[in-house]
Amino acid sequence: MVQSLNFNAIFGIFNVLRKPQLAVPHIIVDDIRDIKFELLKKKGIKALAFDKDNTLTAPYENEIYPPFNNAWQECKKQFGSENIIIISNSAGTADDPDFQQAKKTEDNLGVPVLRHKSKKPDGGSELISHFAHYPPEKIVVIGDRLLTDVVFGNLNGMATIFTKRIVSEQGDNKIASIVRQIEYRLLVVLQTCGIKPPRHSLLSD
Repeated sequence: MVQSLNFNAIFGIFNVLRKPQLAVPHIIVDDIRDIKFELLKKKGIKALAFDKDNTLTAPYENEIYPPFNNAWQECKKQFGSENIIIISNSAGTADDPDFQQAKKTEDNLGVPVLRHKSKKPDGGSELISHFAHYPPEKIVVIGDRLLTDVVFGNLNGMATIFTKRIVSEQGDNKIASIVRQIEYRLLVVLQTCGIKPPRHSLLSD
């Protein structure tokens, strides 16, 4: 599947220029194996929204990356499949004809894939509508990209977890690979300058 250029992410850079804290995650981990799902639940988090490519799966694959399987099962055990969703900028978008990739991902991972028109960091209303029974601060967005996943979550008042170690560069979108390196450097600069993520009622100190 070919992923089209994400103009929303490009325009989202202006949001970060105005409010750099939008690009700072509340929690940083290597990958989903380091996420303490039971602790998130104890802190009052009710729902999880995962990016797919290089967060749960290899790029444009629809099966869980095998080393993540135990963590994924623990995640579903703690939150239940009904409180987990995948919001991808590939599967479930206009780049996914007839949502075939979304359907395969749902079959393999056992959770729904959000069908959405706007790519992250836009489209917050579609996720909020899906989890309408929870306020945004009870939702965590988890992903490997700062300018899409983290900015998306922070813009919408959600908690954000950044998975800094990707699954694979093989098969990844070339532009995304380049932008990811810029994002890594941006995060270092923001941290060096003491920029903190937006305050969150459940996860902020």
